[in-house]
Amino acid sequence: MTESRAEIHVCITCRANQALVPGEKVLGQQLYEGVKATLGSGVALRQVVCLGNCTQGCSVAVSQPGKWSYLLGHLQPKHAADVAAYAQAYAASTDGTVWRSGRAESLRDAIVARIPGFGFTQKETA
Repeated sequence: MTESRAEIHVCITCRANQALVPGEKVLGQQLYEGVKATLGSGVALRQVVCLGNCTQGCSVAVSQPGKWSYLLGHLQPKHAADVAAYAQAYAASTDGTVWRSGRAESLRDAIVARIPGFGFTQKETA
């Protein structure tokens, strides 16, 4: 059996109402490059074309089999290091939950959706 690892998917087409200047990269591509430059080991980084969250700025998704998956929005390239740190905390968590208090200030309100991941089962509560 191979060990699964967390993946972060960065939308490289996000523009967040950006007026493009010739030769300038879209904000999503800039965010991807910033995350790539700051992301440590243990998390796979993937590019994705459109996460369908266009009205909420640049977006990323994190997932890992057996954990909650999260969609984050309202991001900008300046948040790249915080996104990378979030991905590392996500990977280290048991179920994918990174509590608000455990996220950088810039990501405290960035969670757009929480989705059961592939193979996720939640313990029943009484």
